[in-house]
Amino acid sequence: MTFLFGICAFSAVFIGSGTLFRIAQYITEYGASLTAVAKIFVLSLPGVIIWTFPMSMLLGCLLAFGRLSSSSEITAMKSCGVSFYRIACPALVLGFFVSIFAVWFNEYIVPWSNSAYARVVNYEIKGNTAPNSQEHIIIKDIQDGTLNRLVYARLYDSATNRMMGVSLQLFDHGRATHVENAEYAEWKQDRWIMHNGSIYDIPEDERTEAQHVLRFDTQVLPVSDSPGAIVRAQKKPEELTIKELREQIAILSARFVNTKKIETELHQRFTIPFASFIFALVAVPLGIQPQRSSSSRGFAIALIIIFIYYVFMTMGGAIAQSGVMPAMLAVWIPNLVGLLVGLLLMRQAAR
Repeated sequence: MTFLFGICAFSAVFIGSGTLFRIAQYITEYGASLTAVAKIFVLSLPGVIIWTFPMSMLLGCLLAFGRLSSSSEITAMKSCGVSFYRIACPALVLGFFVSIFAVWFNEYIVPWSNSAYARVVNYEIKGNTAPNSQEHIIIKDIQDGTLNRLVYARLYDSATNRMMGVSLQLFDHGRATHVENAEYAEWKQDRWIMHNGSIYDIPEDERTEAQHVLRFDTQVLPVSDSPGAIVRAQKKPEELTIKELREQIAILSARFVNTKKIETELHQRFTIPFASFIFALVAVPLGIQPQRSSSSRGFAIALIIIFIYYVFMTMGGAIAQSGVMPAMLAVWIPNLVGLLVGLLLMRQAAR
């Protein structure tokens, strides 16, 4: 019950400080309807809740074990020969399963809700306005789970309705066989026309040079979507699944584009959920201290630990995006520090 209370309490804080403010902006600036407001409120909840799992696990363990300690239940169990690790085991197991559930929740629920949220904002609130300029346009043609065609553009320029630095790749059983590169593609007469480019085939033997190189002045790009549809189909990192994030990183890396931000998002899909287990590891020995404590003390300790963790998480994310160290290592810094502190506290409490 304390865990569920923590989810509700911390979610209310996030909603009050962020979601309601954005809703007020949509109402005042775009005249959002009550139906649209209700939709974005509900769709914003999964993205908020995923952040509250670790906090709620921490608060729940602190209050539960603090209560047991203050009523001398811990002393009674130890006097009956129950070891500290046996006492802590249920909380740690629960923390581990909460982390596993959070990974699943963060993979299947949160990206879907974020995408649906963006659609409601773009179509129902902002009225499907003209597309803005955007970097790194990716268009995939997937049939039966197989990638048949990939189009990449370095930039879409809304002022000229052009995609700059266009590359078209055709695939056969997962292998790129045909490539067309163009200086730019222009939306004209309901189709995309590529300009100033080259066409070449890729042989099966990678050591053999590309064959049948041709130059062209204009060439039709086999993409029928309008600029608005293409730009709106581009997803932000928080709207992608883990698989899609990895594909995005591979596509952009092949074109020497900085992917540190996307890599940070990818690894945070694991670090944030697994913070639930880390927080349980830290909270159990703190809550089990042989001193009478109140709920207010548990809240205070929880807030301090949460603050310290998210300071480390912010620093780790900044380090990952700056490229000072590998994104995977930088993003895992808060959990590694928490794991070390938790193990030390567990060892001390077991003595």
